[in-house]
Amino acid sequence: MYRYDTLDREILADRSAEFREQVGRRLAGDLTEDQFKPLRLMNGLYLQLHAYMLRVAIPYGSLNSTQLRKLAWLSKTYDKGYGHFTTRQNLQLHWIKLADTPDILDHLASVDMHAIQTSGNCIRNVTADPYAGATAEEIDDPRIWAEAMRQWSTLHPEFSFLPRKFKIAITAAPKDRTAAKVHDIGLAVKRARDGAMGFEVMVGGGMGRTPYVGSTIREFLPANRLFSYLEAILRVYNRHGRRDNIYKARIKILVAALGAEEFARQVEAEWDKVGTDADLPDLEIARIRGAFAGGAFETLPPRSEAFEAAKASQLAFARFVRNNVKPHKKPGYAIVEISLKGIGETPGDATAEQMDVVADLAERFGQDDIRVTHEQNLVLPHIRLDDLPAVHAALAAVGLGTPNIGLVSDIIACPGLDYCALANARAISVAQHIAERFADADRAENVGELKVKISGCINACGHHHVGHIGILGVDKKGEEYYQLTLGGSGAEDAAVGQALGPALPYERVAEAVDTLVEVYLRERKDGERFLDTFRRTGVAPFKEAVYADVH
Repeated sequence: MYRYDTLDREILADRSAEFREQVGRRLAGDLTEDQFKPLRLMNGLYLQLHAYMLRVAIPYGSLNSTQLRKLAWLSKTYDKGYGHFTTRQNLQLHWIKLADTPDILDHLASVDMHAIQTSGNCIRNVTADPYAGATAEEIDDPRIWAEAMRQWSTLHPEFSFLPRKFKIAITAAPKDRTAAKVHDIGLAVKRARDGAMGFEVMVGGGMGRTPYVGSTIREFLPANRLFSYLEAILRVYNRHGRRDNIYKARIKILVAALGAEEFARQVEAEWDKVGTDADLPDLEIARIRGAFAGGAFETLPPRSEAFEAAKASQLAFARFVRNNVKPHKKPGYAIVEISLKGIGETPGDATAEQMDVVADLAERFGQDDIRVTHEQNLVLPHIRLDDLPAVHAALAAVGLGTPNIGLVSDIIACPGLDYCALANARAISVAQHIAERFADADRAENVGELKVKISGCINACGHHHVGHIGILGVDKKGEEYYQLTLGGSGAEDAAVGQALGPALPYERVAEAVDTLVEVYLRERKDGERFLDTFRRTGVAPFKEAVYADVH
């Protein structure tokens, strides 16, 4: 894991001290809310429906036990005893008092954490594969490049006031666990035929009011030219991006307006002007790479008798292994994904007690390494097979043993109208009602992979556009209604979902999802996923079933 150096820590201390003075002026009445708003947003502080919300950065979703314990302590001391993990691999505290914020930032800085660039029209937290460094699929460890991008983008003077917020994701495996194609910039690590490493560069993806899948503007960018090329993209966007209309300010609108080919031409022309001075020296990449050198893996047999015996004797453990445990690159190890989607719980929430338990498990069994996924779950990436029964027992004891990763109840949901001032409708309770309909674990496993994603407004923080089943809350004359879409994907086969039909009232949404699943099970062939069946049959059988009683 990368360790902050003196410069990193000086930046955090200076930012915290600056914000303490700004908060003092606001509390004294020397700053109006309109004057204070851009200052607080630069420090990740939002004013939501009921209280201030602080969004804490977890760069590329990676943290250690000390940091997770600090987040747990902050949630107990300054919030209501829990935190909310987000689709940008960050953590939100939803009940913060303004006067406490400077102290919270100081506490975060004490463990090399912060809230810088978790808001504002800047380059936000770079997201990466949560299985990085653990999966045999990857070409390179994407955290190396994500950390380099963190250092490059933090307080970058040219890119701190972009036309709109800007999001980058990087994946290094054929299986995309980052939704790279629906980001402003998506990077996929590739190998050329001669073995040279580089990136496929995708630009102009995004959700919100006008969803787009990103366009590839360079099939192969040599790895050592990454940062000059990023600068060229950002400069073209900074020059031409709309600043007169917030709804048309994202880079996806610019790429769509110019066309991907013309946008790429302009980037290449700008790249020639940028030159190689903007690229990181090989020695600097090597320095960062050294921070992610392989952990202290033991030489273990690929088969564990204790693990196999526990699977054979404990049905709950066997189900957990089937759904939540993934192959590791090292024999005798496994990747453990921890669901924050317990049946009836709030998706993405973790209590302070749960965070402490995960921190303890990482420290005792998992090389002190914890990850956050963009699907609002946690990962222990390096667990010995021999230790898996003990890890599962400890997780289950605090409500973290739900064996539903990738299944219908593993739902992405934004905070919605329960917290967010922008929301039109609730998202949390909709997710809970759907999950309760699939509480039977046998039924959920029979359904198989099914990505349900819910947003409480068109801003799409719940990624509904790319859900296999997407659900968007809308306001119809003061009542909550929900538009359903089918066939979306945020993975390597990225696609925007197709509208099912007229919006449904709140009380019909969970029932409609149940109906969609039954249609899928009826139409499924040869073990197809829900997404495969939909792509084969089209929307007609699903629409007919959901609206059968509508006249």
